[in-house]
Amino acid sequence: MTNVPLPVQHGVTKLLGSSSSLLKFLPVGGGCINHGGKLITSTGTFFLKWNDAHRYPGMFAQEAKGLNLLRSTRTICIPAVIGLGEEESFQFLILEFIEQGSRSNSYWKDFGSQMALLHSNRVEWAGLNHNNYIGSLTQTNLVKSTWLDFFIHERLVIQLDLADSRSLIPAPVRQNFEKLFIKLPSLLPVEASSLLHGDLWSGNLITSHEGAPCLIDPAVYYGNREVDLAMTQLFGGFDSRYLDSYHEALPLLPGYEERFDIYNLYPLLVHVNLFGQGYLAQVNSILTRYVS
Repeated sequence: MTNVPLPVQHGVTKLLGSSSSLLKFLPVGGGCINHGGKLITSTGTFFLKWNDAHRYPGMFAQEAKGLNLLRSTRTICIPAVIGLGEEESFQFLILEFIEQGSRSNSYWKDFGSQMALLHSNRVEWAGLNHNNYIGSLTQTNLVKSTWLDFFIHERLVIQLDLADSRSLIPAPVRQNFEKLFIKLPSLLPVEASSLLHGDLWSGNLITSHEGAPCLIDPAVYYGNREVDLAMTQLFGGFDSRYLDSYHEALPLLPGYEERFDIYNLYPLLVHVNLFGQGYLAQVNSILTRYVS
């Protein structure tokens, strides 16, 4: 347990109860924000992660809300939240440990139909009653009466303003976004907002011991369902069979494939703000198609 900070160990012990002894921690790599891994205790096995509470205030409390919201739909595998807390400068989150296995033969078909069920949870507005995080960036979710208003002001403009403040967005790119905003009412159809995972890249889709799809690390809000589907096309890793299954269960409106690029402007801007101007070429390519 030497690789888990003592304050985190103390907090976990308090949360799990004095009868639970912490036996072993097996770290997983790859996280640039959180430390995490498999926690083996005398009362069960869990997934534990922690980070700097001052640098990312409320991150795990908001993640727990998102996981609980997704899990409450009973549509797709979501790890249960066991508990969370803060000790000294650390915050930590304890989740059900999902033992991973091989994908079942029906994995992608099941994933598509389950995402359709998740997206069937709909409202007539866009946003959420609390903010959360997308990566290490705060994601604001101020409720708007229309998806168009939310997408422009709570997604694109906020990321553009952040990039501007860091001198990451050249003026002509910002001007092209302003032109796109004028065109968006004619490009985006009106549809009720769905409950979204919000950060649906392949790293946030794992496989349970039973071979079923399971979602982790959400950035939830209510918005157009095409946002989730678009992101699965952005960085790869998703078999096309899932989209066929989704479309069969909850048919998409005509032209959805063209709109995917528009919706992917948001995660691309997030990546500009997180990792730099290397993602601007993709942003420019999409903008050029719609405003030139």
